[in-house]
Amino acid sequence: MTATESISNYLSRRAVEVNRCLDDLLPSENTPPEQLHKAMRYSILGGGKRLRPSLVLASGEAMGASTETLLPTACAIEMIHTYSLIHDDLPAMDNDDLRRGRPTCHKAFGEAVAILTGDALLTMAFQVLSANAPNRSPERQIRVIQEFAAAAGSNNGMIGGQMADIENQGKVVGHDLLEYIHRSKTGALITASVVAGGILAGADDDEVARLRSYGQYIGLAFQIADDILDVTSTSEQLGKTAGKDQAANKATYPAIHGIPASEARARQLVADAVDTVRSLGRETSVLEEIARFIIARSS
Repeated sequence: MTATESISNYLSRRAVEVNRCLDDLLPSENTPPEQLHKAMRYSILGGGKRLRPSLVLASGEAMGASTETLLPTACAIEMIHTYSLIHDDLPAMDNDDLRRGRPTCHKAFGEAVAILTGDALLTMAFQVLSANAPNRSPERQIRVIQEFAAAAGSNNGMIGGQMADIENQGKVVGHDLLEYIHRSKTGALITASVVAGGILAGADDDEVARLRSYGQYIGLAFQIADDILDVTSTSEQLGKTAGKDQAANKATYPAIHGIPASEARARQLVADAVDTVRSLGRETSVLEEIARFIIARSS
């Protein structure tokens, strides 16, 4: 990020790079099975802030890696994230009709195609992560694969958090369980994005630990901000259905702590994230601005 570039412009610029790389990696719409590949491209190229890919790039570049080295991994995390959104929107899960301002994948292509589209994107992510690349060491690639697999999985990962969210819908949920759900369902992939950039750049164990702490802080802050936006924003602003959490009686920060306390908690998490990443002694201004953006965004 240049001295005069805003964080919004930075994220927009990184999104263009990531989208270009995704366009190259994905099968064309004319490649059989055409309907599946159309759905994959529709879902992943249909907008989005590209926050997780940007975190891979910002973290890796802060630690000395090149954009060329980092881009495939940045695309892979977006594939995993998009797969999770497609499945999350299904009637059996959140039953949502709107995503990124457009009909959800199952609304546009049907439920069966949507399930397979999510499966295909998740599978392709690990194909990309494991591909031979002259500028990425196999040892670092394996560590990133392990990181992403754990972050997407059932033990303190995204799927585990989603399961806990489903099991506790409509129940009285305490603070500790709420944080587990948020840190797993949303925070784990955000943290893995930050850590992956550091690993690919050759960060040492202490540096990776600091990046992990930063990622955990902003991951929880992101979901708290999402909880608040679900209450305070419109569907048009969000690009997805507003008020869904309250309607489904889900465990959220505002529901348990109220909006003022939730906002204060998010601000403190961002302050802790900034302090942590500064302790690396690197040029981390982009990571600091991303942390601030996470709670200042309107969608």
